[in-house]
Amino acid sequence: MKAQAKKSIKILVNEELCKGCDICISVCPLKVFSKSDELSSQGIYLPIPIGINKCTGCRICEYYCPDLAIHVVKEAED
Repeated sequence: MKAQAKKSIKILVNEELCKGCDICISVCPLKVFSKSDELSSQGIYLPIPIGINKCTGCRICEYYCPDLAIHVVKEAED
């Protein structure tokens, strides 16, 4: 039996596409996101992944984002 590599997860939020609807914040079952305290260049409070260590990579945030502003990336670690 071969050991599986641990996966590293990154959540990318495209601030050019995000309109600050906060759907990602409300649908995340593990409460990975929080609203930023600072306005973006677009004048909105972006979602920021503050609990990335809790993220399982389920991609619910990515699937529900109406503007395709979130991308979840899973990378295998050695």
